[in-house]
Amino acid sequence: MSVSLLLITHGNIGRDLADTARSMLGTDPLPIAQLSVPLSANPDKLYEDALAMCEQLDRGEGVLVLTDMFGSTPSNIACRLNQLPHVRILAGLNLPMLVRVLNYPNLDLETLSAKALSGGHDGVLDCQQSRHN
Repeated sequence: MSVSLLLITHGNIGRDLADTARSMLGTDPLPIAQLSVPLSANPDKLYEDALAMCEQLDRGEGVLVLTDMFGSTPSNIACRLNQLPHVRILAGLNLPMLVRVLNYPNLDLETLSAKALSGGHDGVLDCQQSRHN
């Protein structure tokens, strides 16, 4: 068994990131699902969808929920899942975070959450080249 992933994002961001990570890695090392939140979303309906998805995904090891931007509708939907046991929610989803998670499919929920945070942080860099005189 392993931790499962639920991506709750604006539009198709989650699907696109999952597809990109999958193509980079050549595999789906963890069960993963996406919930797309359109601008005209009904948050209560989508919360019910997210709840059902978490219950379906959890195979005993928990669900790591990744959302794109804290304070937004997808994040607010995700944060309502805090009531569930074995669910961890992180905001700020980016490709380095997702790839880091998918590279450690055997970790427990808490350790995998820490890996996700480090992947997200470590993946943000200033790429400006230093100037030499």
